[in-house]
Amino acid sequence: MAIYQYELSNASFRKQQRVFSSPSIGRPTAFLSHSHKDNQQALGLQQMLIEQGWDIYIDWQDQKMPERPDAETARRIKNAIVHANWFLFLATENSMSSRWCPWEIGYADGKKNLNNIVIVPTVDSSGRHHGNEYLQLYSRIDTTPNGALALTMLH
Repeated sequence: MAIYQYELSNASFRKQQRVFSSPSIGRPTAFLSHSHKDNQQALGLQQMLIEQGWDIYIDWQDQKMPERPDAETARRIKNAIVHANWFLFLATENSMSSRWCPWEIGYADGKKNLNNIVIVPTVDSSGRHHGNEYLQLYSRIDTTPNGALALTMLH
């Protein structure tokens, strides 16, 4: 079942346990692709996954990222995608129309094992589902009936 965007926003207000700085030994790492218009939902997803033992990289939390997007931004994003164990795509109306998010998933598709590219489909406040166009191509993270996150592998 897709994750409701309000659940992600609510999770963002829980105490941040730790922000990704460098990977912790034994913890899965993930690059989180999302629209910057969805920062609250990205923080919520990050928090939910931290609670489940993940380290999540969000580009705007990276102190070394340039102020304005440029070639250095693209280089740093490519590097972060390659070095993370997983690539997560937070599917929202904003990410689907973003200039960067489709580029990021395209880059990840060429660099990562397909089983390590994961869509996080969402439902907005109007009941619209986002991310369905990718669900036949990649694995996904859904919520279980008790609200926990569950990885559903494609293959």
